[in-house]
Formats: sequence, structure tokens, C-alpha cells
Amino acid sequence: MNILNFLIQGFSVALQPINLGVALIGAFIGTLAGALPGIGPINGVAVLLPIAYTLNLPPETALIMLSGIYYGAEYGGRISSILLNIPGDSSAVMTTLDGHPLAKQGRASQALAISAISSFIGGTIAVVGLTLFAPLLATLAIKFGPAEYFALIVFSFSVLAIIVGHKPIKTAIAAILGMMLTTVGVDSSTGILRYTYGQPELYDGIDFLIVVIGLFAISEIFILLEKTDTSKLVPIEIKDRAWQWLEIFKYKWTILRASIIGFTIGVLPGTGASVASAVAYSLEKRIGDRDGTFGKGDVRGLAAPEAANNAAAGGAFVPMLTLGIPGSGTTTILLGALLLYNIQPGPMLFSERPEIAGGLIASMYVGNLMLLVLNLPLVKVFTRILLIPLWLLVPGITVMATIGVLSVHGSIFSLFWMLGIGLFGYFLRKLDYSLVPFILGFVLGELLEANLRRALAISGGQIDILFQSEISRVLWFLTILTIAVLPAFQSIRKAILQKAKS
Repeated sequence: MNILNFLIQGFSVALQPINLGVALIGAFIGTLAGALPGIGPINGVAVLLPIAYTLNLPPETALIMLSGIYYGAEYGGRISSILLNIPGDSSAVMTTLDGHPLAKQGRASQALAISAISSFIGGTIAVVGLTLFAPLLATLAIKFGPAEYFALIVFSFSVLAIIVGHKPIKTAIAAILGMMLTTVGVDSSTGILRYTYGQPELYDGIDFLIVVIGLFAISEIFILLEKTDTSKLVPIEIKDRAWQWLEIFKYKWTILRASIIGFTIGVLPGTGASVASAVAYSLEKRIGDRDGTFGKGDVRGLAAPEAANNAAAGGAFVPMLTLGIPGSGTTTILLGALLLYNIQPGPMLFSERPEIAGGLIASMYVGNLMLLVLNLPLVKVFTRILLIPLWLLVPGITVMATIGVLSVHGSIFSLFWMLGIGLFGYFLRKLDYSLVPFILGFVLGELLEANLRRALAISGGQIDILFQSEISRVLWFLTILTIAVLPAFQSIRKAILQKAKS
């Protein structure tokens, strides 16, 4: 499909009144979720997913709203980072290094404005990249069969090693546990009941909504309940002069570099905005920190990570839409949302359901503009969310999670499952296990099994079908490279750096 025609068709979907409305709602809620320390995009999307599903919204409309929450949270994370020195989520950690010192110098409104504008530019560059590259990659990916998809999913799991690095065993265990949950229920190929233990409620398997709400929202509640400090957070007051728009041109190259870095890293499955912001900040410091001002309130040290993390959020949609492989933890949940609607993300999505792929991409242009308009004049309103005490925040999340599950399933059994998985997720977090491999294993586990069985059925049980095509061999090579070579290279590099320092 011609990219221009694809984009025109996308805007015809995105500019419908209902889709404009949900994009605005998603952007607003996402900013609030991002501003609250510890909530972030994953929990924001997880809590709102069942509500979007039960409203019987069209799939493209639901995805537009959930995506708005995602990149809105990337905007909102900067508020608590700058005013409180508390990152809204992991991707906002680098923002605190120069953002909070700027606020302490009496330049809070300037810091918030430059971060919003940098986020807007980074997000827009990412959407342009998504528009140009996603349809082209989807065209190439049409050549994928069951064997190629199996190799691709194995590769996506191997990429997790890049994220955790020092915790490969825990990552593998978490991913396997997630895949084990997908085996519960009726086997779609043979009709045999697996691990149901005579419970009719388990015949259809464990629902994605229950897993994602329990794993993220309920486990987060248990984490919040551990915090016994009842004092209110007091953000730095915003009272300095307004930001002058022409000043943004002083940092244009910083923002452009960081945006390109962020989008490139975001496209790689499993890396995410936190890696992008760290790389962009480190590069900018190496290039421009001649006077030792980074970490003391340098605007470049604020603009770079903010542009990068929003560009990475947009880049993460490329592998999700074109290959059906999530590029981040939040896009894993968005992938599961599409599966709830019986829509399989991948190369055929662009030709079979262009209203979904095109509508989502076009809505991101609109959503980025909405976020800029919301964040500049309403920043003082968003800072008020930081004053919500834990005794009010925890019950609020609990009520929303409970209503969400009951509205979809309407059974007490589903609530017990939600609580059980939430408690399990809490213990995983306490034992320093990442939840992202778990949810990735749950989302991709069924696809992994189904494609393996299809490939073996085609070949009559011959396992060499998994290695016959050029695409499969490239993917297996990349998997071996990721698992064996890259960790060894990182270890050698770390040893050399330590030796050089000593």
C-alpha cells in the first residue's frame, strides 16, 4: 500500500469525533498516571484496559485510547522527576539528573516547558519514522510462515537478555512461568483439558485481563501498602518566568540527536524508553559537557532524555504492529489487547485491517499535539496530582481493578485469580524478578506453541523445517548472537573498563 494513501486512510479514522475524544482522554489520563511516582504507563494501561474492553469500543478506538495513555505517561513522568526528584517511572530516571537542579534554581517552569517541547519533538519524529518504516517492514514480513514466526518469537525472548544482563536465570524463569500459564485450559488442537483440575472456570484458560491487572495493578498495591510514610509530598512551587519559545532553537541538535537515538533503540524488541534515555543522556554528556555542568541543571541534560524516551515509546510500536513482537513492556499489554479482539498483530494487519494500523499511527500525530497543548498551560493542574495521599490512592486503584475484572467476567472466581496472581507478582518483585518477561511469556507462549505445532504438522514431524528458510536461519543466528556473544562481549568490555580505572 502506498504510504501516502495509507496515512490518508489513517487520518480518516483518527479524526472521527469518537477517536479524537478517546485520544484526548487517554492523553490526559496517561499524563496523570505518569506524574504519580510508581504508577507509570504499564500500570496505567493495565488498569484502564478492562474498562476500554467493557465499553464495547471498536478495536481501533480502544487501541487509540490505550496508546494515548502510554505516550501520555511518558510525558507525565517528567513532572515528579523535576519537581520532586522522584521519577514517575524508570524512563524518567535520567530526567531527574538535571531537571530537579533546574527547578531548585527557580527555573521550574522553564524545565517543565523544555521537557514538554522535547517530548513533543521526540514523539513526532518517532511517529514519522513509524509511518515510513512500519508499512515497508510489514511488506517484507509477509514472507513469514509458522517456522519463521517460531524463530522470531524465540528471538524476542532472547532479546530479554539485553535488558536484564546480570539476571539471565531469573529472566528465563519468569518467562517460563508466564508460558506455563498459557497451557491451562482446553488444547485447541486436540480438545484435551490441560491443568484445569476439574474446575469449569479454567476450561477457557486464564484470561489476559486477569493476569495483567493482577500482575501489575494488584502487586503495585501491595508495594504501596509497604510505604508507611503518611506525609504529603511537597513539589517545588512554579513561579518563575514563562518559557520563551525561541529558546528551544538553542538545543535543536541535542533534541534531534536524542530523538533519532530513542526511535532506533525503541524499535529493538525489549529495550524500551529507559535504555534510550540513558544512552541519549550519556552521549550528550560526552559531546557537550565541557564545563562539567551536566548534573547541575544543564538544559541539554534535560532535553536529551525527554526527547529520547518519547521517541522510544513511538519506536516500540514498529515491531508490535509489523511482527507481532512487543517492543516494550507496555506494548506487550497493547498486543494482548489486540488479541482480546481476536486480531493478530503482524504483517497482515496493514493489509487486512488498515483502519487499525493506520488509525493508530495517525492518532499519534494528533495525540502528540494534544499532549503539548495540555502540558504547557495545564502543568500546574497536573502537579496537584502529586498531593494525593497513599490512603486515597491505594483504595482508588483497588476499586478500579476490581470493577474492571468484574465487569468483564462477573465471577468471584476471577477476583480470587486476580488477587492470587497479584500476590504472586508481588513476591516476584520482592525477589527481584522482572514482571516484563513473565507477561511476555504469557502473551507469546500460546503463539510459540501454535506456530511450532503448525510447522511440524507441515513437515510431518521433521524438525529441520525450523531451519530451512533464509529468514529462519538469520533469526536463529541473531538469537545465538544475543544469548552467547553479546553477554560475553559486555563482560569483557566491563572488565577492560574496570582495569583501565584501576
